[in-house]
Amino acid sequence: MKKVLFTLAVALLIPVTLAAQADKIKGVYYTAEKSSTVEIKLHTNGKYIGVINWLEEPNENGKPKVDDQNPDAKLQTRPLLGLKILKAFEYNSKKKQWVNGKIYDPDNGKTYACYAWFEDGNYDVLYLKGYVAGIRALGRETTWTRKE
Repeated sequence: MKKVLFTLAVALLIPVTLAAQADKIKGVYYTAEKSSTVEIKLHTNGKYIGVINWLEEPNENGKPKVDDQNPDAKLQTRPLLGLKILKAFEYNSKKKQWVNGKIYDPDNGKTYACYAWFEDGNYDVLYLKGYVAGIRALGRETTWTRKE
């Protein structure tokens, strides 16, 4: 009976432990240039997203900066502040990475497949790599620093 209870207890704790690991990505990060911050949170669909929540220079010509590099003309007037730039990240416990996500670069209006990870147990520096054509080697890496 003790073995059954122990096994049951362990089985119930595994999802809690995985959720705690997955949630380590949640928080506010300075982008590489430190000109903006992005808040990463869990979306209602169970995947992680990131939203621009601060811009060093939020205005241009006296008006809020907009997504003017977007190839879709209908989206070029949406404000950068509040813009979702990370979408659909899922935690892969085997790789210890957030995978299957997308990252949008408002500087060039392009969206890339993306994954993210931490190194050496340092949860203050988030590494992200965006890539094209499903080939991780064809990509660009950036690091974001957690805001205290």
